[in-house]
Amino acid sequence: MDKKNILFVFGTRPEVIKLAPVILELKKHSDRYNVIVCNTEQQKELSNQTLSYFGLKADINLNCMKPNQTLLEVQTRILTALDSVFKNNNIDATIVQGDTMTVLCGALASFYRKIPVFHIEAGLRSYDIYEPFPEEVMRQMTTRVAELNFAPTEKNRKALLKENISDDKIHVVGNTVIDALFCLSDETLSNAKDFYNNQGIEINDNLVLITAHRRENHGERIDRIIDAIEYLAEKYSNHTFIIPVHPNPNVKDKIYARLNRLANIKLLTPLDYPNLVYLMKNAKLILTDSGGIQEEAPSFGCPTLVMRYETERQEGIDAGVSVLVGADYDKILKYSEAILAKSRQETRLKISNPYGDGTSSKQIEKIIFNYYNN
Repeated sequence: MDKKNILFVFGTRPEVIKLAPVILELKKHSDRYNVIVCNTEQQKELSNQTLSYFGLKADINLNCMKPNQTLLEVQTRILTALDSVFKNNNIDATIVQGDTMTVLCGALASFYRKIPVFHIEAGLRSYDIYEPFPEEVMRQMTTRVAELNFAPTEKNRKALLKENISDDKIHVVGNTVIDALFCLSDETLSNAKDFYNNQGIEINDNLVLITAHRRENHGERIDRIIDAIEYLAEKYSNHTFIIPVHPNPNVKDKIYARLNRLANIKLLTPLDYPNLVYLMKNAKLILTDSGGIQEEAPSFGCPTLVMRYETERQEGIDAGVSVLVGADYDKILKYSEAILAKSRQETRLKISNPYGDGTSSKQIEKIIFNYYNN
């Protein structure tokens, strides 16, 4: 095949983590692909910093964000900026990952120019357009224009087939987030250990990791989550509760106002990817509303409570590696206490990760190669 110009479009830290292994894999085949990396900078500092942990940097930075934008304003700015990218580069295919505003805009801008879209992590569905909001609609819309849908699991493939996506456009490859875990060097994880030492935080067997940031958990829901965390931290005072606090004031202000007084709660700024992985690797329990952490935690055998009412990652629930608790105070306490009352060793999960085996990127490259050769 002729050498192809492949454009990767992303804007947030989770997208970087899940696309980095694929970018690295395609770059190994420089005779086949010219890789162009475009960052919309939907999360400017986080995305660029995370790229550096994989030895990567963007070829194109779009600086699309400004304070207090509406969703419509964000979409307009990203689409307009991407239009110039396509105008100034001869692109053969666009690769996007997941369900962010950047994903939808990358897919639309490519579609408008009749350029194939390859969608990584396709087929995740909650079937509730407001849970998660607005991501559920964004990933469904991206599916409609994608030429190749890389589904993490068989469940995702069935969801796509139910939506009348042609079977030859669907490939089950696992989730690239598992590949990313294996991309981190021992030295990088050792530096993460030093980071916590410098923060005066002891990483031991009584560690609880908590992340809460999703838009649907703002308002009364975050209040109930904080109530539960406060109770648990007071009852299990020999445990350390680490919360990387999202900068959104709807979350940040309430967490600091309520939880900063407790000595065994450590409130941190958003963590670099290796530092977050280090916590997942050592945690006794994880409470989260994050999608990525639901996929990564099983690799470390860590019980995970998902603080959402719907999840598009049902495989973890079915496999017993995570439990859906929503922002339900009683449920959070019930399942947390069942784990915190035991030792870390007693609560380790001995189940293989349902989301992948670390070979997704290699599979994706082979499928793209065959797509062009056929």
